[in-house]
Amino acid sequence: AIALATSITTAAAAGSTLPRNMSNLASAVFAGAVGAAAAHYFLSAGARKRPRLEPVSTSHASPAAGHYSQAVKNGGEVFVSGLLPIMPDGTKLSGNTFEAQATQVLRNLEAILHEAGSGLDRLIQVRVYITDVKNWGLFNEMYANKLGAHRPARCVVPVPELHFGLLLEVEAVAAL
Repeated sequence: AIALATSITTAAAAGSTLPRNMSNLASAVFAGAVGAAAAHYFLSAGARKRPRLEPVSTSHASPAAGHYSQAVKNGGEVFVSGLLPIMPDGTKLSGNTFEAQATQVLRNLEAILHEAGSGLDRLIQVRVYITDVKNWGLFNEMYANKLGAHRPARCVVPVPELHFGLLLEVEAVAAL
């Protein structure tokens, strides 16, 4: 089809007089052939590049307690589910200080990122949910000490309450 359209177009460009409908036919044939080739390329490329979702699980962080994974790898990133201050053995730190809970959440985050093949220095974005905005300063200090010079995008969201009466929850996205 492309060869036919090219021959007709070349003949017209060389000065041959073609009936108007023949010129339109060449354009339509060429456009159809290019469209089909493009569709084939993009559809086959899409099938080859379909992302592979890979769940991440480690016994060194709080276990997933519902129908979700601790994290999922996709492409060059790892998406970490919301992490509560729960020990790897499932012990909930309800009633503990904010500092103790924040320490555990950051340990859980670090363990999951490590299992995924990433680390705190590869964090892209972090979302922190806290039940008392007065704890924002303490969390910010602890977070800065843990991450050092690395400064991923971050958002701190005050919420009225969290599951099990816990004081914070953290979710994150990191590069692999």
